[in-house]
Amino acid sequence: MYATMEPWRLFFIVALPGMISMFAMSIYSIIEGIFIGQKLGEGAFAAVNIAMPLVMINFALADLIGVGASVPISIALGKKEHGEANNVFSCSVVMIFITSLVMGTVMFTAARPLCHMMGADGELLNTAVRYLRTVALCSPLSTIFFAMDNYLRISGYVKTSMTINIGSNIATLGLLTLFLLVFEMDVVGSALATSLSMCLCSFVAMTPFLRGKTLLKFTKSHFNRAMFKEIAACGSPVFLNNIAGRVTSILLNISLMALGVIEFGENGGTTAVAVYAVLMYSSDLCWPLLYGISDSLAPSIGYNWGAGNYDRVKKIVRCAYIGTATIGLISTSLLFFFPGTIASMFAKAEDALLLAEATHAIRLFSGAYLFRWFVVTTQGFLSAIEKPLLATMVSVATALVFPVLYLGALWSFGLDGIWFNFVGVNFSSGVLGLILLTVVGREIKKKKALN
Repeated sequence: MYATMEPWRLFFIVALPGMISMFAMSIYSIIEGIFIGQKLGEGAFAAVNIAMPLVMINFALADLIGVGASVPISIALGKKEHGEANNVFSCSVVMIFITSLVMGTVMFTAARPLCHMMGADGELLNTAVRYLRTVALCSPLSTIFFAMDNYLRISGYVKTSMTINIGSNIATLGLLTLFLLVFEMDVVGSALATSLSMCLCSFVAMTPFLRGKTLLKFTKSHFNRAMFKEIAACGSPVFLNNIAGRVTSILLNISLMALGVIEFGENGGTTAVAVYAVLMYSSDLCWPLLYGISDSLAPSIGYNWGAGNYDRVKKIVRCAYIGTATIGLISTSLLFFFPGTIASMFAKAEDALLLAEATHAIRLFSGAYLFRWFVVTTQGFLSAIEKPLLATMVSVATALVFPVLYLGALWSFGLDGIWFNFVGVNFSSGVLGLILLTVVGREIKKKKALN
């Protein structure tokens, strides 16, 4: 399929289920946001947003290994080195479990000082700590879920991956309803619902591999330094993007606590952080579709790059850019023209200030998707062809360097400066990505000339 199928047919067979799968994976976050906003209110919403960067750092470590292993696995398969592919796969699963166990322990024991560091105190601090500790308890089993999704797609189980992700969200919805509406639990119920559904789906996703029915198979793990370096190098762009993004979120939360008091008065910090949470949940409606295209086509790009089929690589990548550009324009339009409708999904009508500011913030933020599609696709392409340094440059610039620069430059604009931050960041990252693509294009021409 990766080697011979017509590129656009490959796009629709692989990318569409990938889009649905990634969107389904984000639905649990969106559903959680709706339940928390409508049932528990502004305070709980802000508390979850305080804890979320720490939760995502834990997932980022698992993603480092999962994504980092996927690239050498795909390239090894392209070279017909099945034994090497199976070994990398087996080692990565062990590494994810051990890493998640360690991180879960750290998050549980250090939850209070970590949340306090971001400006939370009083009831906001207590609520954030309860949420974080609940997620930490489930960490060793829940985090493997994201990596297994990559391995299923590499093995050709695209529809299975999509079905499991949809099932995860159905389970999350059911558990959220049970814990929040029936048992009337607080944020602990929300964290427990999402974590348990991910644990269940991790087991289901692993079943085809345990039965030996997949292209990738569990073997006796042989760890070596070269494999660690390759996984770290290939996974570092996504990992550093995630880590840098979480550091940026922490800095933004601290800034929001300060600016919220200035603009809204006492307790205004909680409102400002809650608005930021609404903004991030709104983004979850759009970015998974972009990432789904880029991520699902990465194995085919890596396979053909390893096989030396550079013309085919260019054709597949062209399909990816056209697909993400279409999603980017649609996303911008939805966020710009329907900000009130989207904000009302996460904010109760009685939280009038939160609803009004969130509507305003979403409209300012919408321009980010005019450029974000290009950034996501470029980063995915560079990672797929084993250009970790270039991909890392895009990742770190997008997630940390540009956001911090714009945070300082737009500070005098108050909260509007933070909402517009995302537009400036994605524009600047798009320019950087264009420069790097030019460099890679020259390299491909040289490789073709040598062949």
